[in-house]
Amino acid sequence: MHPVKLAIVGGGPSAFYVASRLLSLLPRNDSSSSFIRVHMFDRVWAPHGLVRYGVAPDHPEVKNCTHKFDATALDPRFRFFGNVNIGCNGPFSMPSPLSIPLSSLVSNYTHLLFATGCPLPALHPAIPPSRHCIPALSFVHWYTRHPSRPPPPALDSFTHLTLIGNGNVSLDIARILLTNPSVLEKYDLPEQVLDVLSRSAIKHVSIIGRRGPLQAAFSNKELRELMNLPEASMVPIDPSVLVPPDGVTLTRQQRRTLELLQKGSQQASGKTPKSWSLEFYRSPTSLTSSSPASPTDMSQLILAHTRVDPVTGRAVPTGETSTLSTSVVVTSLGFRAEPTATFLDPSVNHLRTRAGRILSASGTTIPNVYASGWAANGAKGVLASTMMDAYAVADTILSDITPGPERIQTTAASEYFSNVDSADIMMNPQPHPENPPKEVVQGINDGTVTQYKDWRAVDAEEIRRGEVLGKERERMNWEDAKAFLASHGRG
Repeated sequence: MHPVKLAIVGGGPSAFYVASRLLSLLPRNDSSSSFIRVHMFDRVWAPHGLVRYGVAPDHPEVKNCTHKFDATALDPRFRFFGNVNIGCNGPFSMPSPLSIPLSSLVSNYTHLLFATGCPLPALHPAIPPSRHCIPALSFVHWYTRHPSRPPPPALDSFTHLTLIGNGNVSLDIARILLTNPSVLEKYDLPEQVLDVLSRSAIKHVSIIGRRGPLQAAFSNKELRELMNLPEASMVPIDPSVLVPPDGVTLTRQQRRTLELLQKGSQQASGKTPKSWSLEFYRSPTSLTSSSPASPTDMSQLILAHTRVDPVTGRAVPTGETSTLSTSVVVTSLGFRAEPTATFLDPSVNHLRTRAGRILSASGTTIPNVYASGWAANGAKGVLASTMMDAYAVADTILSDITPGPERIQTTAASEYFSNVDSADIMMNPQPHPENPPKEVVQGINDGTVTQYKDWRAVDAEEIRRGEVLGKERERMNWEDAKAFLASHGRG
C-alpha cells in the first residue's frame, strides 16, 4: 500500500465518521496499512460542527456521538487543526484567524475530502433578512455561542414570533422560547443566553408551513415535545385540515401525526401563559413594518393561502390571502452551500459529486478528491444518515488506496475517467509524510491554530465551569478559550 495522507476540510460529524471508518479498517498493527495520516481542518476553533453548534441544548443525548469522535482523535495517525479557513474567501465566509488557499492542501496531501456541509441559511425570496426578519441559523448560532457571533434577539420587545418553515429546527426554536428558563438552566445554554430568555416577552409562536400536515417536515418526536410543554398550549387546528384527501394511503408516521394534531397539546388551549399554533397551507408573500420602526412595533406578514397539487405535490396558491401581525419573523427553510465553494454545482446547491467523488466542471472524476455529508448531497438527513453516507465514502476511499490483491472488500468503486481536465487539481503523490502546511505549523506556534488536545482541555474546563453552575457545561468563545489555553501552558 502506498503512503496515504488525507486532508479533510470540515470538522463536523461527516468528517469524523469518515476518519473513524478509515482508521478502524486500517488498524495500526497491520503492516500492510501502517502508513496513513488523516489531517482535519475546520474554520471554527472547536470541532464537531453541527453537533456543537446546531443541536438543541435540551437534546443532550444527540451529542453522544462525540465520544466516538474523541476515540478517533486519540489515534496517533489523526490530527485536528481548528481556526483554519480553507479556500473560501468570499463575502459569505466566516472570518477565521488563519486562511490558507486550497493549493496548500493540494501540495501537501495525497488525498482530499470535502466535508464542509451547508453553512449558510436558505433565505425566502419574498422576505429577505431585515430588522424584523432573521434566519433561524442566526438564532441557533446565538444560543449555541457560535463564533459567527450573531446579536441576541430582542426578546424583551417581542410578544409574537413567527417561524417560516415547520421542520425540526423551527420546533426547536419554538420549544426553547416557550419553555421556562428555569427548566433550561441545567442544559448546555450559556448564561448570557439564559439571561435574554429570562427577559423574554414572547407570548405566542406561530409556525407556518406552505403545505399540509401530511407533508410536515417535523418529526413526531419533536411534535410531542412541543405538545407536552407545561406552560404553553397549542391553538386547536381546524378539523377539516386534518382530514386526508380521498384516495391517499397514509404512512404510519402520517397517521400518527394526524392523531397527535387531533388530540392537541397536553395543556388546554387558553389555560397557559404562552401558546403556539401550526398554520398549514400558508406561504409568505411580503413583510411590512412601521417606518420609522421601534422595537415594539408589530409587522404585517402577508400570507398566500395554498393547496397541494395532487400531481406534483407542490404548494400552489389559491388566490386568497390573509395578514398576520407579528413582532418578528424567523425563516427556517434549511441550509445551503457557500456560493464561492470550490466545485459547487449551483443547480443542486452542493458540490459536484458522483458516488462520493468530486467531479470537474466537465463531469469527469478528479482522482483522489472526495466529498461526504451535506457538502456532497445537500442539507438533508439526520446524524444516522450522515454516518451511513460517510461510511460509504470512506469505503470508496479505501477501495482506491488498497488496489489489487490488497483491496479491502467494501462498496464497489466506479472507475476513474481518463480525460480529467488539466485545469483541475492534482494531489501530490509524495508529500512530506507527517507535516501539515507550513502556514498551519506557524499558526500552532503563535497560538492561533488549535489542536484536538487544546479542545479536550477546553471541553473539560467548560464542563467544570458548568458543574459550578449546576448545568451541563458553560461554553467559552474563542477569546475565552485562547486565554484559558495560554494560562495553562499552551503556546
